[in-house]
Amino acid sequence: MRGPDATIAETRPQLGSQGRRWGEDGIKLLLLLCAALSIATTVGIIVALVQPAIEFFREVNFIDFITGTRWAPLFTPSSFGVLPLIASTFALTFWAALVFIPFGLGAAIYLSEYARPGVRRILKPALEILAGIPTVVFGFFALVFFTPLLQDFGLGLETFNILGAGLVIGVMLIPTVASISEDAMAAVPHDLRAGAYALGATRVHVATRVVVPAAFSGIIASYILAISRALGETVIALIAAGTIARITFNPEEGAASMAAFIAATGIGDVPTGSIEYKTIFAVGLTLFAFTLVMNIFSTRLVRRYREVYE
Repeated sequence: MRGPDATIAETRPQLGSQGRRWGEDGIKLLLLLCAALSIATTVGIIVALVQPAIEFFREVNFIDFITGTRWAPLFTPSSFGVLPLIASTFALTFWAALVFIPFGLGAAIYLSEYARPGVRRILKPALEILAGIPTVVFGFFALVFFTPLLQDFGLGLETFNILGAGLVIGVMLIPTVASISEDAMAAVPHDLRAGAYALGATRVHVATRVVVPAAFSGIIASYILAISRALGETVIALIAAGTIARITFNPEEGAASMAAFIAATGIGDVPTGSIEYKTIFAVGLTLFAFTLVMNIFSTRLVRRYREVYE
């Protein structure tokens, strides 16, 4: 004789799958292939960089490469100190950060906390269109419009200069910071805002002391992504910052970044297999290492400050 528990078990709806869902398995396989393709691409890039870079460091001392202050691989006598390229790369990133950090965050706060739904539907796509403009357009904009504009204000900029190129790189990265930061702010529960308003907080206080701290991990992730892009920006640096490898603390002067050197040398007449040709891979591996360190740092930082809401 069956008890009441057995009857209840029979009538209870079964939540498990009754049969194999081939469509779902196909989607899972497709997603797995996408992830594997991303990993394979990264591994391929590393393999393509490492082998020529090892051959380069067999001829050039690694310490001299990292600490040398003269970069002249195409001259006689040649010199392979990459420090000028590293310094100019970080100088460009610094001036870009002065633009995309405040303006990107400001745009995100406005879209998340101040803009009406109709305004947001117009402004956010318009802002993201800026991210789709080719970088070569930004490069010529910096060279033929922005640099002359700064010169008209009395700055003694050279035709190719770090300041103009860095600021335009910052403008290019504003949509990246704004979009990711706004998404992070939109994920903050409305209850936090309502509680702050109930305590008498103003909209400014809610935005800066409630929403921004709650979305801090996403905002930092957008900053790190933008910095990584600024480090690897090629076309704007090549067109607007110049190709002279030198260490300079004057943003009015031009200097070549690592990415700009790779682009300029790669399209030149350097013989394949020569030591000058292998400098492309050595500098590329150095740039890849900096980007990898930035990504590892950002991952740990995001995990540390991530807020989980239910």
